[in-house]
Amino acid sequence: MPDYVVGVDFGTLSGRAVVVRVSDGAEVGSATHEYAHGAVERALPVSGRPLPPNWALQVPQDWRDVLREAIPKALAAADVAPTDVVGVGTDFTACTVLPTLADGTPLCEVDGLADRPHAYPKLWKHHAAQGQADRINAVAAARGEPWLRRYGGKISSEWQFAKGLQLLHEDPELYALAARWIEAADWIVWELCGAETRNVCTAGYKGIHQDGDYPSPDYLAALDPRFAGFVDKLRQPLSPLGGRAGSLTARAAALTGLPEGIAVAVGNVDAHVTAPAARAVEPGQLVAIMGTSTCHVLSSDQLAEVPGMCGVVADGIVEGLWGYEAGQSGVGDIFAWFAATSVPPSYVEAAAAAAGRDVHEHLSALAAAQPVGAHGLVALDWHSGNRSVLVDHALSGVILGQTLATRPEEQYRALVEATAFGTRMIVETFEAAGVPVREVVAAGGLLKNAFLMQVYADVLRRPIAVAGSAQGPALGSAIHAAVAAGCYPDVRAAAAVMGSRAPEVYRPDPERADAYDPIYADYRELHDHFGRGASKVLHRLHARRAGA
Repeated sequence: MPDYVVGVDFGTLSGRAVVVRVSDGAEVGSATHEYAHGAVERALPVSGRPLPPNWALQVPQDWRDVLREAIPKALAAADVAPTDVVGVGTDFTACTVLPTLADGTPLCEVDGLADRPHAYPKLWKHHAAQGQADRINAVAAARGEPWLRRYGGKISSEWQFAKGLQLLHEDPELYALAARWIEAADWIVWELCGAETRNVCTAGYKGIHQDGDYPSPDYLAALDPRFAGFVDKLRQPLSPLGGRAGSLTARAAALTGLPEGIAVAVGNVDAHVTAPAARAVEPGQLVAIMGTSTCHVLSSDQLAEVPGMCGVVADGIVEGLWGYEAGQSGVGDIFAWFAATSVPPSYVEAAAAAAGRDVHEHLSALAAAQPVGAHGLVALDWHSGNRSVLVDHALSGVILGQTLATRPEEQYRALVEATAFGTRMIVETFEAAGVPVREVVAAGGLLKNAFLMQVYADVLRRPIAVAGSAQGPALGSAIHAAVAAGCYPDVRAAAAVMGSRAPEVYRPDPERADAYDPIYADYRELHDHFGRGASKVLHRLHARRAGA
């Protein structure tokens, strides 16, 4: 009987499990489970207590429910006996981080704490710690902290230290009670194998772990004397990607239906784990994982300082290479917002009248019929702030050029183009810093929009290859599970067999590419004007909204 592994991908609104054959990477069954609470952004689920602006939380029980519901359903869909499964791997959004007791119990599950917002996991798009991030960056720059260069000169409000400092400042009692400050990627592994681990990926990109250590207690005390011991909540040593974190416990076996004792892989991030799934683990191969947000990961044999990147980490994607990360905080979220708030009923009715077409498909079809630039618009893709290259979540979206003749499909196209321009900024910043991008590979949920993918190819002036799996992160987690189970010697070897590419490649049209260049120049002018200090109007607007 062939061996199988299970990969589980924990996303923003749901989790999905895929059953994969070890010998060839065939995905033989999958299942998705929607989180009951989704992303908690307006009010706490138990009490209804309102949350301030820019908050985004999650509920740990939703993650356990994915293990209980999705894994057995995926096995049933695959018609695979649990006894044929040799390992399980998981990936998570990041930085999604939570405070727990020493035994791993989330603080939001401790009696009497369910009405405390800071007791809950903070989702990756929790951007309410910008003030703390600003202080982390200012103090680090003033002191000349060497690790700051590895993050392009700025630590994001999304990462562990900013969110941890926010916890200390706004609920010091809970900060003191939290024995652990742990990425959800590591917490779910703890639930599965009963062993607390910390993976090299989240520690490096989200936890300021460089060259074998975290920031010094002296630096942390300069941020706030009470913060000096923060690293004690993070725990060392780190575990390598593809390593075996432990064995599935009896409790987790009962929850998932998998055999007790099988290998549990070290945790990982959804974007980074997608690289082997897309067979993109060699120097210069950039993977854009395009969904609610976009994360760009790139392996390289060169170490460079790249302004505004999320980080560069040794062995951060695959062993033996430097792994770079960049990203855009809002992409699919922007399109979803526009479709939900800015499309007139007549468009919804027209979409419904077209067999099998949703509003996004209808808008995309209308937008695709327009010549490049005919809408006279240019937009900035900052509706969720800017992750790269400005690293500033106090920014917001902009669209210029609207008239009384502007149509919804034109605005939609301008927003799609803005996200493509944001990706081009990231690619150009890599190359300007001496990190070549030799190939672009796309993965994620937005691949189903052929119009969007063609816009990206035209804007980037590069061909875009496509990952072969619609469940790239889950497949990547399965690949890591196969390595943890001893089926392959390392992630590279497993990726060569189990990873996949789709046959289609989006190639730039020379005329459209030429037409996009001047619009991209306008985007860059606006990007620098609003994002690099010439105008602080977006920051003032953000502050007014937060204050209200």
